[in-house]
Order: sequence, then structure tokens, then C-alpha cells
Amino acid sequence: MLLHLVGFLSQISADDPLIGQARWLVVPHVNPDGAIRNSKWIDHPVETYDSCGKSDFAYNPLTYVESVARELPGDDIEFGFPRDKNDQKARPENRAVANFLSGGAPYDLHASFHGMGFAPGPWFLLEPSWIDRTVKMRENLRARVQRMRLPLFDIDRKGDKGFSRIDEGFSTRPDSRAMARHFIERGDPKMAEEFRPSSMEFICSLGGDPLTLVSEMPLFLLESSPSDPAAPKFRPGTEGKNQVHSLIQAQIASQGPEEARRPASPPGIRAMPIRDQMRLQLAFLNEALDVVSQERSGRHQ
Repeated sequence: MLLHLVGFLSQISADDPLIGQARWLVVPHVNPDGAIRNSKWIDHPVETYDSCGKSDFAYNPLTYVESVARELPGDDIEFGFPRDKNDQKARPENRAVANFLSGGAPYDLHASFHGMGFAPGPWFLLEPSWIDRTVKMRENLRARVQRMRLPLFDIDRKGDKGFSRIDEGFSTRPDSRAMARHFIERGDPKMAEEFRPSSMEFICSLGGDPLTLVSEMPLFLLESSPSDPAAPKFRPGTEGKNQVHSLIQAQIASQGPEEARRPASPPGIRAMPIRDQMRLQLAFLNEALDVVSQERSGRHQ
């Protein structure tokens, strides 16, 4: 989505309001090494149809589970930004992005676009201090998701790791201090020490009153009421993710890896079309741009 966005911005007229009224600093890809490690499933999408009934592509959940690589805390890019200017132990990618973004401070908006493996629907995360200023934004996004005939991922984690439910489909964004506290309370202080500031926290440290947001767009949708009565009922959160992985790994083991790579999803799991993922990522960005534009106009009156 970000690569397409950069291409779009590079082609529009210099007097277009998108260019004239906003300065864009975009990092299209923070972790190319991670993409290479995940190329076995990223580079082999399967044919499907999007929410408009047009031909599109999606990912194969069997290939995904078989070959996905996720970096652990300490290497994780999102929670790896420098603690200060002298933090040379942060990943070089994080230090490079931090230096790049520092030149544009302060910010009105910072968006970190993520995907997640399996969920009932999209999940939108927001800066806590902007809850009261994003009511209309949330209403618009919910309506957009409903028009695509999708549910929202709606979970109340009660502040765990910084996630507090705002309303349907929306939560506060995660926080490195809350992440660390989670592992300290579990008796794992070594893991807690691995968490550095997130990109959102880093942007906030540069000053101003930025709206920070994180998208969590599922690669695979878990149907809460699947048409197949034999389909499993997936539990929410991490338990559901582990349940899905176990189910698919069992299918791979029973079929063999070659047969399992065929584009067929287990009952209750539906691959989300890539174009629909990008539509909702862009809708999140568009709504956020409207909010900060109105906020800035109000400050200048």
C-alpha cells in the first residue's frame, strides 16, 4: 500500500492540495530483510475475488503458517526505536528511520501500517489523547468496513500491553512501557528489557500533539459463524491464533507439504483479498488526514 501511495504522490500535480497542504515523509519498507525471509508465502499469492467481485489475489494460509518468520522482541522493528541519541544498540534500520523522521518534526500525523495473521476483521489503534477528537473518524471507518461486508475485530484487552478498548473495532495503540510491564508481571524481566520505544512513541518524543495510529489488517479472516457446521469456533486473541496455527499444521502434516500448498483454506478461514486490505489501509489514512486537517485549521483560527 505504501509503495503504491508513494507512486501516486510522485505523479500528481505540484499544486495538488495533497502536496501543497501537507509534507509527506514516507518509509515504504522498514524491514526488507524480513520480507526476504517471508518470501515463500509473500511471493506466491493465490487468485481470489475482492469485495467488489473483481479478480484479485490473496495469500495461502497453509503456506503462510508453514513458512512465516516473526522477529522476537529485541529484533522487532516496531518496538526497536532508539531510547536516545546515544543508543547504538538499536537496529540500524531503526536508527536510520529515526534520523530520517527527526528532520520533519514536529508531526501532525504518524501512521504505522501493519498486517496481522488471523482475525475476524480489521482492528484500528489510536493515540489515547485523540480519543475524543476521532469520534466521526471511527464512525466513518466502521461504516466503510460494513459496506465491504466485513466484521471488525473487537476485543477488550483491558490495558494489557497498552491496548484499551475505545469502541467497536478500535483500541488505544500499544506502548513499550506497558509491554515491558506485562513481562515483568509474568516474571520475565529479561524479555521486558528488550522493548525499546515504538515508532509512535518516538514521534511523540519529537514534540507537538501528533495523532498516531496503527492499523492491524488481517491476512486471513476468521469467520465467527462459518457456513460449514463442522468448522471450529475460534477463540479471540492469542488463543485463537494458536488454535489456527495448530489446525493448519495438522492439515499440513496430514496432507503433506506439497498438497497443503494448494490454494485451499480450512473451514472457517478466508483469505482477505489484498486489494481490500489496501482499501481499508488507505481509508484509515484518509480519515486521519481529515481529522488532523480540521484540528490544524481550528488551531489557526
